[in-house]
Amino acid sequence: MIDHFGINCSDLARSAAFYDDVLGVLGYRRVLDFGVAIGYGDEAPDFWISAQPDEGPASGPNREIHVGFRAKDGEAVREFFAHAVAQGAEVLHEPRLWPEYHEGYFGAFVRDPDGNNVEAVCHTGE
Repeated sequence: MIDHFGINCSDLARSAAFYDDVLGVLGYRRVLDFGVAIGYGDEAPDFWISAQPDEGPASGPNREIHVGFRAKDGEAVREFFAHAVAQGAEVLHEPRLWPEYHEGYFGAFVRDPDGNNVEAVCHTGE
C-alpha cells in the first residue's frame, strides 16, 4: 500500500546526519540525494527527508507529510487523481511521468483535507 513517505526537517543537515547513522544500523542508506531532499532505503528510496520551506503547509510545528500510495498502473493513478479532485483536493501535480525519479515513474499529487501531500504512483509508466 505505501510506496514511500517523507517528512520535512527544520535542519536538513542535522537530520541527514541523524538518519545516515540510525538507518545505517538497520542496513539502509542514502539511495538518492537531490540536495533539498534525501531518499533512504536499500534499493529504492522508501523514506524521504526534505528541507522545510519558510512558509506554507510544509513549514511550522505541524508540518505536512508526504505519502506515496502504490498504484497498480497508470489508469489507477489517473482514477485516484480524478476522485481526489472530485472530493475537493488541491491539485499539486496532475498525472504524468517523472523521469527525474526514474524512467517508469508515473504519479499524481494532491493535498488532502488536512494539508498533507498525497500521491498515487506506479513504476511501470502510463
